[in-house]
Amino acid sequence: MTLTIATWNINSLRLRQGLLHGLIASLHPDVICLQETKVPDDLFPTDLAAAIGFPHVIWRGMKSYNGVAIFSRLPLTLVASTPDWCGKSDCRHLAVQLETKSAPVTLHNFYVPAGGDIPDRAANIKFAHKLDFIAQAQAHFAAQPPARAVLVGDLNIAPLEHDVWSHKQLLDVVSHTPPETEGLNAWMAQGWVDALRHFVPPEEKLYTWWSYRNRDWEASNRGRRLDHIWISQDLAPGLISHQILKSARNWPQPSDHVPVAVTLEIP
Repeated sequence: MTLTIATWNINSLRLRQGLLHGLIASLHPDVICLQETKVPDDLFPTDLAAAIGFPHVIWRGMKSYNGVAIFSRLPLTLVASTPDWCGKSDCRHLAVQLETKSAPVTLHNFYVPAGGDIPDRAANIKFAHKLDFIAQAQAHFAAQPPARAVLVGDLNIAPLEHDVWSHKQLLDVVSHTPPETEGLNAWMAQGWVDALRHFVPPEEKLYTWWSYRNRDWEASNRGRRLDHIWISQDLAPGLISHQILKSARNWPQPSDHVPVAVTLEIP
C-alpha cells in the first residue's frame, strides 16, 4: 500500500481549520499531522474530523500555546508511553500506531521549542530548553532505534547550509546555530532518513517557512526549512515522492509555515 503523510504548523487550529480543505485538495494525504494547534483538549473541534473526511483523530493540546494533532483516514491508536520531554508536559509530541495492511507503522508528531531570540543557553532559558529537548530526543531514540516509523513536525531547526537563505548570515540566528544543527543531526542519526533531502539534493535550496515580518516574502525568498519528515531506515526504500505546498503561504490568513508531504510504499 502507499501512504501519504502531510505535516503542517497550522498556527492555531480554530483560526485556520477551514484551510485544511485546501491542503487536502492539493496533497491528497492519508494522514495529516498538525503543530501549534493552540487549543486545550476540551475545546478541540471534534466535528472537524468528519467535516474533512478523516474519521480518526487524536490530539494533545493546551490553551494558547503548542499543541499537536493527527487526523487519519486509517485507524490509529495512541502510543501512551511517550516521554514527558524536559518534565514540562507542554504538548509537544504525539505518537500513534497507524494500522496498515501488513504491520502497524509508528508515527511521531513533534513540535520542538522555538528557542527565543538569543542563542545563549545561559542568557536565554528558552534556548536552553530547546537544546535540552533535542538532547533528550536524541538519547531516547538512541536507546530505542526506530523501525517501521515516521517522524514529522515543526522541528524549528534548519540543519543544512541550503536549508536557509544565507548560511553565513544566519549562523548566529536561532534555528541555524551550530549547537542546534549539530543536535538535530545527531538525533536524525539515530536510525532516521531525511525524506525531503532524499528527493532534493543538499546543495539545492529548500524552504518550508517564511517570516510574517517579510511582507514581500515571495520576491525576497528569505526562507528556512523548519518542517521535516524523517523515515526509519527500513521504510526508506519505499519513498516515492514529496510535495511542499508553497502556494499555501498566500492563502487568506496564512500560517508562516507551509504544508509538506511525503508518499511512500509500506511493505
